Amino acid sequence: MKIPEKMKAAVLYGFNDVRVVERKVPLPGRDEALVKIAACGVCGGDIKIIKRGMPKQPPFEEFIIGHEYSGTIAAVGEGIDEFKPGDRVVVEVHKGCGRCKNCIMGKYTACLNYGNFEKGHRANGFTTNGGFAEYAVNHVNTLCKLPDNISFEEATLATTAGTSLYGIDMAGGYISGEAVAILGPGSIGLMAVQCCKALGAGRVILNGTRDDRLELGKKLGADNVVNVNRENPVEIVRELTSGIGADLVLVAAGMEESLQQALEMTRRGGEIVLLAHFDDPVTIDIGLAVKNGINIFTVRGEGRMSVHRAISLMAEGKIEGKSLITHTFPLENINEALTTFMERKDNALKVVVHP
Repeated sequence: MKIPEKMKAAVLYGFNDVRVVERKVPLPGRDEALVKIAACGVCGGDIKIIKRGMPKQPPFEEFIIGHEYSGTIAAVGEGIDEFKPGDRVVVEVHKGCGRCKNCIMGKYTACLNYGNFEKGHRANGFTTNGGFAEYAVNHVNTLCKLPDNISFEEATLATTAGTSLYGIDMAGGYISGEAVAILGPGSIGLMAVQCCKALGAGRVILNGTRDDRLELGKKLGADNVVNVNRENPVEIVRELTSGIGADLVLVAAGMEESLQQALEMTRRGGEIVLLAHFDDPVTIDIGLAVKNGINIFTVRGEGRMSVHRAISLMAEGKIEGKSLITHTFPLENINEALTTFMERKDNALKVVVHP
């Protein structure tokens, strides 16, 4: 595969200042591969970086944003025999340092050397350059082969599904026959609906404020949907579970009321998993969790190789991402893509950018 010297990339020049400029095509080092990017999804994490920044991100005027991407291997560095040029791949965001306590225990998304490139950590599109570009370098640990029956566009939802699967995994993973309540019908919540049904959940109750997304949730497998602007979600969840409450609650909406509602709708001894990021401190009745023996878990991204699991479920037709993709844009129109996502123009849900 012929590799050019220059490429187009979306570079963050300052807060709320993204420019498509020309950059050198990076070269893969040992244990790295160069990916020719085919598609990169816009995520809420990208918006946080653009608006307010995140810890350990590269300097302005150097930082190429984007982390939900797929493409084709263009070249491999020394030491790689798992992939070859021409292979279709999707990426995981996180590559832990591999040497800290958390990485050794498999918790690489909570690497203790987060942001320390010299010690081996990288988070594509967060602490190192990402995927709103024509090419990106990835460590072999972050690459997942993409079956032919999954498009590059659909593969951009693999990280989203992986986050849901990781959350379920952290809460025990065994949800067959159980009642699951999901708060927030965004991309993560809608993928969570599908993952829960694929793993055998007995009843999935999706809560949100937008009827169009709730209706999509029903099509993707939710047994019940609740518009929290018209109904009390706690009362409905308890009514649907014979007064007991949900066995598992997945919080995919980073609103203060979401966490309190989760506490009130979870059964005694049940679990809550926070999938969403909360921008501001929240106040909740934590004593309710203690009194009822409710366990609260958090996840950062797609740990325990959950992207690989998501791709497997997608390849088998048990989950899908096509229904979530509402808009596509060329890389030159990255700012229009970002605005469409932020302002939910034309009911935007998942926005995908093509280099």
